[in-house]
Amino acid sequence: MLVPPKKNQYALRAIFELAKHMDQGPVKISDIAAAQSIPLRFLEVILNQLKASGIVDSKRGFYGGYFLVKPPNQVSVGDVLRFLSRDLSPSDCIACVSKTSCPFDGRCAFSSLWIRVKQAAFDIYDETSFQDLIDRERDAGWPGEQ
Repeated sequence: MLVPPKKNQYALRAIFELAKHMDQGPVKISDIAAAQSIPLRFLEVILNQLKASGIVDSKRGFYGGYFLVKPPNQVSVGDVLRFLSRDLSPSDCIACVSKTSCPFDGRCAFSSLWIRVKQAAFDIYDETSFQDLIDRERDAGWPGEQ
């Protein structure tokens, strides 16, 4: 999992946008989609799934939208990615040529390599909070900073 699947990237961008608006009230889904270039139809599904994580919640009504439940410095990229991949078995090979039946059936010379790569990636994901990402954007002076 060097680069997360597109759905997970969208989820990370949505949470990043919510983190940037922490303590400013709920953010409308259309505003998140526009700011982070996420297709609205995907974002609705993703945010609904993320509500079950305890990281994101929503408020209904005219002044409603989505918001982070925890401060950005208490939510890591790893937290989000683990939640999104919770349906995968820990024994699932992350790079198997066949997702249904592996032709190597436990005799893969690459298996331990893929496991170490996945662990190294999660070490970085776990040490990166959304506050770190906000600070990085601000310090770099990139467009979209607050």
